[in-house]
Amino acid sequence: MDYAKFFAEVADWILMVNQKASEHGMQSDAFWDWVMHSSGEFGVRYKNNELVVRQMLMLLDWLELVHKKTMEG
Repeated sequence: MDYAKFFAEVADWILMVNQKASEHGMQSDAFWDWVMHSSGEFGVRYKNNELVVRQMLMLLDWLELVHKKTMEG
């Protein structure tokens, strides 16, 4: 696995997360649909490599935490 390529894609994905959150809002179905679809594409692209799966799960947990904190004010 090309780790440099993978982590560069992760960094790009995080930038896209910020863009999608600005466009749709973190509370929207459109945002979360995009998050789930795009994170799943990593698994497909990297044949569900354990590091890839765990990295994406960590990022999803992080997004949920950010969303929760935002909703709490």
